[in-house]
Amino acid sequence: MIATDGKTEQIIADFPILARPTSRGKRLVYLDSAATSQKPRAVIQALVDYYEQYNANIHRGVYEIAARATAEFERARVKLARFIGADAREVVWVRNTTEAINLVAYSWGNAHVRAGDAILLTELEHHSDLVPWQLLAERTGAQLRFIPTDDSGRYVLDDLDALLDGCKLVACAHVSNTLGTILPLETVVPRAHAAGAVVLVDGAQGAPHLPVDVKAIDADFYTFSGHKMLGPTGIGVLYGKHTLLEAMPPFFSGGDMIRKVEYAHTTFSDPPRRFEAGTSNNADAIAFGVAVDYLHEVGMPWVREHERRLTAYALERLAGFEARGLAIYGPRDPATISGVISFNLADVHAHDLASILDTEGICVRAGHHCTMPLMEKMGWAATARASFYIYNTEADIDALCDGLEKAARVFGI
Repeated sequence: MIATDGKTEQIIADFPILARPTSRGKRLVYLDSAATSQKPRAVIQALVDYYEQYNANIHRGVYEIAARATAEFERARVKLARFIGADAREVVWVRNTTEAINLVAYSWGNAHVRAGDAILLTELEHHSDLVPWQLLAERTGAQLRFIPTDDSGRYVLDDLDALLDGCKLVACAHVSNTLGTILPLETVVPRAHAAGAVVLVDGAQGAPHLPVDVKAIDADFYTFSGHKMLGPTGIGVLYGKHTLLEAMPPFFSGGDMIRKVEYAHTTFSDPPRRFEAGTSNNADAIAFGVAVDYLHEVGMPWVREHERRLTAYALERLAGFEARGLAIYGPRDPATISGVISFNLADVHAHDLASILDTEGICVRAGHHCTMPLMEKMGWAATARASFYIYNTEADIDALCDGLEKAARVFGI
């Protein structure tokens, strides 16, 4: 049993949505943080404070509230940089991980990838780290390759050096959003660099749940989204090594990313502002800074250990349903996965199972989780997915199991 400690109880109290019952009067059991996380009161208040106290455009006005907005916006950039062990000039504000990957695919990819080059992905990629590279390959004539996985969703790295031969880029998820599998970056990144490849890491599921030091990882690019790590929607980060960002042309163009504009020619700002055209998402960037303040105070090592213990408990409890047809997908070692478990109950469709769970206030994801090629490879039409975060407890997993018991009765299993 994992006792809910005082720290977890304090965390739960910081999330207003967890205190309100569902429309059916049930306690909200939120197990879909891999899709989007809930927000603590401090983040919500940061948004209110911005709009009530100093709403103004940044990098333009010299009046008091504009100066404060600019200072808070850039202060948030520094916070995000420190959170991942980067320099502030290496942190580009984007809307989300998807935009960050597209930025690299167009700005860096168009300039460096040519016919005959290879782009190496994995078989566990989210569509956002697959489709942009498919389009780049179509534009350039490059070849896509994939690091395979076995039937348990573990990476098979036996032929990694052969796969890396001729690769210009390796783009890979730090953590699988469907199976929770953690990619051993300490193995992949050095070998990719030795082969002459640039490495982009999709950290949408990594940065919220694992301690991340981009310098230690030695990733050339690392991307993540605010809404999956206690921050608002519509804000994310692209980290890029400064030497790479300096050499990249803009992705979007317009105001606030220029040094000088003439009728016939424009000189662009240095990174990161070169990639931040137009009015920025000031409020959400500032609130994202507050979110990483919160995570820093909680402690990312604690986050990782908390989720590891919850995942171990969940796997133990869910295993009790296997005799009744529950299939659990992905690796079973909590040390090699993040807090994500995909499963199906007998021949019950994942959407029907999720609907039954919803009647008990339990929120799980159902579908292909934006990993349709993986679903096809594994022969799954869809799966239900439970994902954990800092505000989840053993009681939430017990509630999930009670919900599965109800679903089994409803469907006569």
